[in-house]
Amino acid sequence: MLLMLMGVTGCADGGNTANPPVFPEAPQDTKLYDLSILDDESKWTVNNAHDPAIIKTDQGYYVYSTDVRVAGEPTPGVMVRKSDDLIHWKWVGQALPGIPKEALDWTGATNLWAPDIIKAGDTYRLYYSASSFGSTQSAIGLQTSKSPEGPWKDEGLVVKTAGQEKDGLNAIDANPVLDALGNPWMVYGSFFDGIYIAPLDLDTGKFKEEGYGTRIAARDRATEEGAVEGPYIVYNPEFQKYYLFVSYDSLFEDYNVRVARADSITGPYTDMNGNNMLDTEHLPQYEIGTKIMGGYRFTEGEGWVAPGHNSVLKDGDDYYIVHHARGEMDKNWPYLHVRKMLWTKDGWPVVSPERYAGETTQDIPESMIAGTWEGMTLDPAVNGQVQAVPYMLTAKGKIESENGSGIWTFDGKQTLTLSWKESPAGGASTEELRLLPSWDWERSQPALVVTGLNDRGIAVWGKQISAAE
Repeated sequence: MLLMLMGVTGCADGGNTANPPVFPEAPQDTKLYDLSILDDESKWTVNNAHDPAIIKTDQGYYVYSTDVRVAGEPTPGVMVRKSDDLIHWKWVGQALPGIPKEALDWTGATNLWAPDIIKAGDTYRLYYSASSFGSTQSAIGLQTSKSPEGPWKDEGLVVKTAGQEKDGLNAIDANPVLDALGNPWMVYGSFFDGIYIAPLDLDTGKFKEEGYGTRIAARDRATEEGAVEGPYIVYNPEFQKYYLFVSYDSLFEDYNVRVARADSITGPYTDMNGNNMLDTEHLPQYEIGTKIMGGYRFTEGEGWVAPGHNSVLKDGDDYYIVHHARGEMDKNWPYLHVRKMLWTKDGWPVVSPERYAGETTQDIPESMIAGTWEGMTLDPAVNGQVQAVPYMLTAKGKIESENGSGIWTFDGKQTLTLSWKESPAGGASTEELRLLPSWDWERSQPALVVTGLNDRGIAVWGKQISAAE
């Protein structure tokens, strides 16, 4: 359901630029840290959702995720959830009755990690990972079914790696993907030797060639910044580019999502500043990869930490990023988040600062922009949470802040540009931001939000707290 936020529709100069936008109605929120549901999987909904992978089917949207459980041992078998609207999620169950024997014998795993799914013809192919934390004694296996809910048939292992190689390839975190011509590939890998991509056989869903494929991303593990994992590739036909999403850093502390793009699915992948994702010599390493999501906190409500290990849904012309995040008060609880993903005019993905509640991109009346706002830059040099700071957009086109000033301009549709003479983050900057009429989950009310990148390739988030009177 959507609602129309009525207000003044005239511009500051007396003209009209757009009709009042339609905002989402209040979604049903999830009670955080709910101890009463610990042992009742049917009530988990978005709880215990780690490393989520999404697919749209004719039966609805399905998310498959790692076997985790707060305050207990998880049941191995790949968690499955379903939704009709990307907002409300229902527990389906475990896809598999446990860990397939071949994967168990090779890895000794106690649960299954980072599944992903793709449909080939009339068959669903579910890939799963088996390993143990900190080891490269790992394997990626394949299950097939005619239904997204199974039953599933074991097709054996796709690739496996041996733990004797301290810095070798780690066969986990599989993402099956089609290139622009419809050819299947798998991007995979985690930490250690980085991220690889290999062609798949169209008929079997397994590796088409011997070996491990081509390495496309890595980090210098001699520093404390060595983690790169959770790869996911999306092709955007509008820009004719492949986009590689990965997660950096510590799973419980400063996990964050980076993106780079390439003309070919096998790379080279470079970020907005031209840095190659294979460059392990560049220091500091945190400068590589355009950071589009990290831990954050607005002034009101609870913040989130360590968002990451994402998948991406392309649903018609709309894109969504699906990931887990941890509440700041107790980082043991991972929750499923779905967010609208937009694109800059230069072809870079940017993520909404608010979880999805049914919002759609719409032209915004200029008269709605002036008011009190708060925002943040998701600086790749900052570990952990970023705190929002307040600023004012005046009806005369000025930006006023305790620690900065500048001017704002608007294209009359959906793009707001903030030109800071001195920004709260320090120095001059220009931020090109997309406006989105959203739901403010922290304050339980509709609100305009913005997302975009500044001229240094740093992601910017913000939301309006109150409109000008």
